[in-house]
Amino acid sequence: MSQLRFQSSRQLAFRLALQQAAQDYLATQGGHRYAGLGIAGKAAVLGGLSLYCYWQALHATHAGSFAAAYIAAFVLAMLLAMNSLHDAAHGAVFRSAGLNRLLARLTSLPMGVDADIWTRRHVHLHHTYPNVEEYDLDIEPNPFLRQTPFQAWAVQYRWQHRYWPLIAALSLPYLCWYGDWLDWLGRSKLRLRDARPINTPHFLASKAAHVLLALGLPLWLLQGSAIGWGTVLLCYVAGQMLASCFLVAMILGTHWADVAFFQPDADGRLPHTWHEHQFLTCCDWLPAPAWLGGLLGGLHLHLTHHLFPAYSHRHYPALARIVQQQAAAHGLPYRCLSYPQLWRAQQRFLRAMGAKPHA
Repeated sequence: MSQLRFQSSRQLAFRLALQQAAQDYLATQGGHRYAGLGIAGKAAVLGGLSLYCYWQALHATHAGSFAAAYIAAFVLAMLLAMNSLHDAAHGAVFRSAGLNRLLARLTSLPMGVDADIWTRRHVHLHHTYPNVEEYDLDIEPNPFLRQTPFQAWAVQYRWQHRYWPLIAALSLPYLCWYGDWLDWLGRSKLRLRDARPINTPHFLASKAAHVLLALGLPLWLLQGSAIGWGTVLLCYVAGQMLASCFLVAMILGTHWADVAFFQPDADGRLPHTWHEHQFLTCCDWLPAPAWLGGLLGGLHLHLTHHLFPAYSHRHYPALARIVQQQAAAHGLPYRCLSYPQLWRAQQRFLRAMGAKPHA
């Protein structure tokens, strides 16, 4: 596979103006792009609540209270990952790369995904080549969702706009129990784009730690109680699926909502710059009420995040205003939708990709 090349943005007026405006903004805010005390406090609250629910689950006396506490711990851990793992993977929490890597690994444990592999897929591939066939592994061809006009059609895609929430719910279990292992074994497309070896001791240790935390400890401490192993396993699957569906529902439409998809030509060139590419493949959206955005780790301001991936999400609201202003000044199509608008655009996309192409 050839190396994909965008047009140079070195002299792009938009890039230069956007960079200067962001630097001016940082100069008024203490001068750094990393997280602050507010972000640390939010992470502490989410992490503390998740641990408290987990502790309650380990001391539950009947199935109902166990299920409520255990699943709540999963969902809160996903919110923590959205707020901390994501920023840490982009090097946006601490100045130290080692501390960012440690935080990413710790906050990924409840989810069961390998933080290093996810960072490669998300930061190195998806962010560099969003919505580009064969480069963005988030849109790989699969039997369940047709996500680009370049992918082969199959009859089941006719109904993908109806069954996609189930696929979204299975995304986290898939990564945890199948996708990560394919990447580790070298049987996925990851090695085509990133040939560096995977840290095997860390990979196996992280998987073992997840099993111990999510299943081993509850099964051991609750043995002999009214909560059997079947309840624990069922709640584990339900917790992973609910957390996964919540995450995917928040971000997936941002790369489906009236956007473009690309298939590079033989020499691997695209007809625009990387900065212009982000506007063609992504959008921002705003939750209602607005305070919900504080729980989403800035992921709703997704175009802004793609333009400023190395900035802590505490800066995104201000940066989104800068992006909007500079885009208007340079003729770029900035879009910020409501969630209902995002949902409708997502449904249009799934229906369009599910329709049988004309011969």
